[in-house]
Amino acid sequence: MTAKLIHGYEVVIGFETHTQLATQSKIFSRAPTAFGAEPNTQACAVDLALPGTLPVMNREAVACAIKLGLALGSHIAEKSIFARKNYFYPDLPKGYQISQFEIPVVQGGEVSFFLGDEKKTVRLVRAHLEEDAGKSLHEDFIGQSGIDLNRAGTPLLEIVTEPDMSSSDEAVAYAKELHKIVTWIGICDGNMQEGSFRCDANVSVRKPGQPLGTRREIKNLNSFKFMQQAIDYEIRWQIEQIEDGHAIQQATVLFDPDTGETRAMRTKEDAADYRYFPDPDLPPLHISEQWIEEQRAQMAELPRTMATRFVADYGLPEYDATTLTQSKAMAAYFEAVAKACGQAKLASNWIMGEVSRRLNMAEIGIEQAPVSSAQLAALIARIADGTISNNAAKQVFDALWTSEGQDVDAVIEAKGLKQMNDSGALEKIIDEVIAANADNVAQFRAGKDKAFNALVGQIMKASKGKANPTQVNELLRAKLAG
Repeated sequence: MTAKLIHGYEVVIGFETHTQLATQSKIFSRAPTAFGAEPNTQACAVDLALPGTLPVMNREAVACAIKLGLALGSHIAEKSIFARKNYFYPDLPKGYQISQFEIPVVQGGEVSFFLGDEKKTVRLVRAHLEEDAGKSLHEDFIGQSGIDLNRAGTPLLEIVTEPDMSSSDEAVAYAKELHKIVTWIGICDGNMQEGSFRCDANVSVRKPGQPLGTRREIKNLNSFKFMQQAIDYEIRWQIEQIEDGHAIQQATVLFDPDTGETRAMRTKEDAADYRYFPDPDLPPLHISEQWIEEQRAQMAELPRTMATRFVADYGLPEYDATTLTQSKAMAAYFEAVAKACGQAKLASNWIMGEVSRRLNMAEIGIEQAPVSSAQLAALIARIADGTISNNAAKQVFDALWTSEGQDVDAVIEAKGLKQMNDSGALEKIIDEVIAANADNVAQFRAGKDKAFNALVGQIMKASKGKANPTQVNELLRAKLAG
């Protein structure tokens, strides 16, 4: 598919995502990883790089990497190597970061998602295990900086994509899908505000047919909203620079939400600048096929597998199935409704439509929805059997949403929303409307379909909106054809 052009330029975006693993202790030490502790209270001798200390691999961090590889259809390396990535920051006590370079633990794979109705796939290069650095704290009011090493040694999986994305919309959709996957399989809590899921976007632009442009890396994007704003600004900035005759310099940049702009932090390093070499304190990591199969057996049904099953078992369109598997809770809610009412497509429509709209308005998840799956199933069953119309169903749903625990049938009775399904009573109303609207009848018989709709409107008005629309259409057409 031809890439979308922005002011005559193609946009090329790749992602690096630092996913903090949901382990109780750090990747190479027993220090805890809990968020929010007082500075430097969760850093042990290993994290502080005191002389004589040695790293010991956290087995659970490796298990998390295996699960990610299984979820993304990646190759899980039987043997992978840890390396030292050398650079100096005050919050990196060792003067190097333990990471993986030539042989990562997870290789290849892909992430698929929908952008509107279009299915997109982003290829992955790798996912490698590494330790996080500490954090520099800048106290402007006293003009000093401090170092908090609580994060030093926190286990991360860095997930790297090919440069397969061509817009901020696509990049955000990818990030949301990856976020869903890592939280679904339980390897990350996904809390972006606490830094558990941080994205770096590599952005470049080029004229069609030209080589890849020079990329700039936007670091530490910790909200989907800021991610989109930062990428859009960077695209505009790079195009303006090129149009003004300036060359783009490879750099690492930060996004300032207050100004809506990116600003250069430092020139971008290449792999050679880090002087990678195998870490002599850590032996190669060996992962057996048995261990992989043990992790596979423990994993819950994956979202893409569940979506495929929803298509096969419930006859849903692929788009519906993918949308309903955005979270375990959403998928479970849908399946409970569909099984209870036997109307899978209606259940999908309601959950993707009215239920999702109300959840968004209330800014809550489906776990907090005041309408239970049993109530929604009962409501859909009353639509399907003709007891109430779609319009009446919305009134019932509104009552259920605003007052928890109500019975669907009781609400229908109390509001007088039951449809008129008595064909004898309907025929009487239809006959009266036909007799009183001879002009519309003549126009319909002359081929004007709008006249038919006008007659239906009169019938619904006469029945005070309670007539079954399907029956009205059938009976009216039969009488007009007679």
